[in-house]
Amino acid sequence: MAGVNVELAGRGYEVAIGGNLLREVGALARPLLRKTRVPVVTDANVHARWGKALGAALEREGFEARFLIHEPGEGAKSWQNLARTVEWLLAEEVERGDHVIAFGGGVIGDLTGFAAAILKRGCGFIQLPTTLLAQVDSSVGGKTAINAGAGKNLVGAFHQPALVVADTEVLATLPDREMRCGYAEVIKYGILGDADFFAWCEANGDKVIAHDEAALTHAVTTSVTAKARIVAEDERETTGARALLNLGHTFGHALEAETDFSERLLHGEAVALGMVLAARYSARRGLIGNLDAARVARAIGAVGLPTEIAALGIECGGEALAAHMLHDKKMDAGTLPFVLLRGVGEAFLDREVDMADVAAFLGGQLRSLGDAKNSS
Repeated sequence: MAGVNVELAGRGYEVAIGGNLLREVGALARPLLRKTRVPVVTDANVHARWGKALGAALEREGFEARFLIHEPGEGAKSWQNLARTVEWLLAEEVERGDHVIAFGGGVIGDLTGFAAAILKRGCGFIQLPTTLLAQVDSSVGGKTAINAGAGKNLVGAFHQPALVVADTEVLATLPDREMRCGYAEVIKYGILGDADFFAWCEANGDKVIAHDEAALTHAVTTSVTAKARIVAEDERETTGARALLNLGHTFGHALEAETDFSERLLHGEAVALGMVLAARYSARRGLIGNLDAARVARAIGAVGLPTEIAALGIECGGEALAAHMLHDKKMDAGTLPFVLLRGVGEAFLDREVDMADVAAFLGGQLRSLGDAKNSS
């Protein structure tokens, strides 16, 4: 088992990483659990596959798992399900000193964490992420949220977990598409701040997707270590350091909104495509060369992630995609900061991007296969 500490003043916590850790959850969480009954929020898919295993792990340590089961998918991050979760936790008599377990991917982690943040003005929660995307990104750092009609993750709170247990063994049941979605967040850490890790991803990305144990453990540990360092520096995204983690997300969220947050384009796929667009737009601005932008696209496309918005068949113009961005939660005083690149492994925050130019760029990408001539 590997351990990564997220260092926050008086509120630090451990991220445990390794195979077969689900069996150890009862022992790992014991110092945090005050009552015999332990509330667990999950979705139907995770419960069907892993619910008995988690229940048995808690039972071995003298606890009883109590499950609230949501339907899987992004639609679970709704006002209705937030209310359902809070009411259920109240019925389970959860107190401020108790801990709720979030057992699932990023959707369940976000929903459960937000419910924990507002229940009785804040109770504790434990993350048991079951997808690669959640293990390397959303389970660490304390961002919790639900979606609103105006856009994704617009209603939420910063609320840090007390413990994260990332069992790489549970990833064995993930479909390849879900593994690729998680890998988008893995390679992101290389693109934004670690050129050596990006080169490692270029050479080993297929091994991560194929569940090679050594490659997977290295990918998760390196990603979590990078995020823990950034979160410790800028927990609430006030200095700009944490904003770099949004690489690809501004473009990606616009694509998700245009596709109705549906199965047509999953979040990890949108982020992957968003990073390609960020690299191409950086090249358009003369910040990096076309060869660097092409390298980013090639590494992302090599594992089967999308690299062309034209291939999505979206029936809108660049102006419509740019308009979605104006609902981004990162809007500040009427301007939208973009995470762009000065090189592979060197991201920065640009607060002076011309949205009309972004719309023109996206229009070109929609009309073509986004080759180098549309990035310059």
